[in-house]
Amino acid sequence: MSAEVPPPSAGGPPPRSQVVKSNRQQVLLYVFLTLILTLATVWGARTWLRDSETLTFAVGGPNSEEARFAAKLAAVLKNTHSKLRLKILPNADNAKAVAQFDRREADLVVLRTDAKIPQRARAIAILDHDLILLLSPGNKKIKSFDDLKKQKKIAVWAEADNSAAFVRNSFDLAESPETAAKVQLAPPGSTLDKLFASGFGAVIAVAHASRVIQDKSYEQYAKKGGFTLNAIDSAKALARKIPGITAETIEAGILSSSPQVPDDDLDSIGLEWLLVAQSRISTTTGADLARIVYENKAELALDNGFASKIEPAETDKNAFIMAHPGAAEYINDDTKSFMDRYSDLMYLGAGALSVIGSIFAAIYAKITRVCPEKASGLATAILIVGEKIEHARTMDQLEEVQDELEKILRGVVVGLRDGTISSDGLETFKLGYEFVRGELEIRREYLKRHGDMPVTHDDNVAVVKAARSA
Repeated sequence: MSAEVPPPSAGGPPPRSQVVKSNRQQVLLYVFLTLILTLATVWGARTWLRDSETLTFAVGGPNSEEARFAAKLAAVLKNTHSKLRLKILPNADNAKAVAQFDRREADLVVLRTDAKIPQRARAIAILDHDLILLLSPGNKKIKSFDDLKKQKKIAVWAEADNSAAFVRNSFDLAESPETAAKVQLAPPGSTLDKLFASGFGAVIAVAHASRVIQDKSYEQYAKKGGFTLNAIDSAKALARKIPGITAETIEAGILSSSPQVPDDDLDSIGLEWLLVAQSRISTTTGADLARIVYENKAELALDNGFASKIEPAETDKNAFIMAHPGAAEYINDDTKSFMDRYSDLMYLGAGALSVIGSIFAAIYAKITRVCPEKASGLATAILIVGEKIEHARTMDQLEEVQDELEKILRGVVVGLRDGTISSDGLETFKLGYEFVRGELEIRREYLKRHGDMPVTHDDNVAVVKAARSA
């Protein structure tokens, strides 16, 4: 009984689609995880930076205007989700608050420009103006400082205790004890008609511009008995002479529209209320604070009108109080571009992406990746196919052997392309392939010369041995 020798199964490359799919899924997974972790790192760093700065705000008494303004600013910072937070430090009065700021125990304070200005104070914004109104009873006019000095009594109608000293120094009323004694601070609760009735020949009112506009008592008194609002002699020269004083123009009808007081624009002087910060505060913090203040004016205004018309700080180098660099940057529209503003986060993101990507690349390359089979390992499959050549008795059997050989070659070429087979040992594989290919040609020539060979008894024995070994 004769039988043909069954071709032994030859090893081939691993299933290509399964390996490629597994590696591709891992690559996509690691890319996704790298992006997620990078975004989480940048977001966490930004959150940490945004919530990392608290500014201290020195104020006077709890009911003072600066204390109420600070409370509103703290609420605005919280509502706008700013990185800045305020810690309010109350004092007995505003003078003590400025002194605390001068000792570097506070980052922010509100001060009037006639105060002793701390050396390290930098302006953030002008919150309000104090107008100086020189008033006289009836139609009596005060044309000059000499006329003012002739008055027996001069009342300073203001809330701040230091206003009397300011008036004496500004109007040359402190040149002698006798002249200085004429200047008296009006008692609390005083009204204009009561002061004139008490014998004061002049009343110098120091009041917020916002409050002067809203005060209807001037118009009521103008209708009853009348008063005169006098221009201040050489207001502009006085503003240039005394630091902290500003030249102001009082528009016609600002105190009373009917009758109109004043009946024409008048020159006067004034003071500014400034929000100032320590010079050590960073430019970024100063710019953020200025932006919050200027973009939320309506929310920061007090009920009595204080801070209702917030103005930009003076950015000129010759300003009485220099603007903070951050505030000047915002006021002059020199704020950073998108790239400048977020460059730090972009660098952080690039660094995090590099580190996290390298970690996942190492994990993929060393641990989870399905490694490609070496080309040299497939040389064994080539040699196994070569052993079938000597058992091929017909041309059909030889063609089957050649098909197996070509199938292995195609698998190696495709595997090299998609990465399931590495090029390690490729020369060994090529040598094995060329050797087997040469044996095929020799066997083919032999069969062509001698024709198909019959199966012998030795062949049957080989078949039985092969079956037993299987």
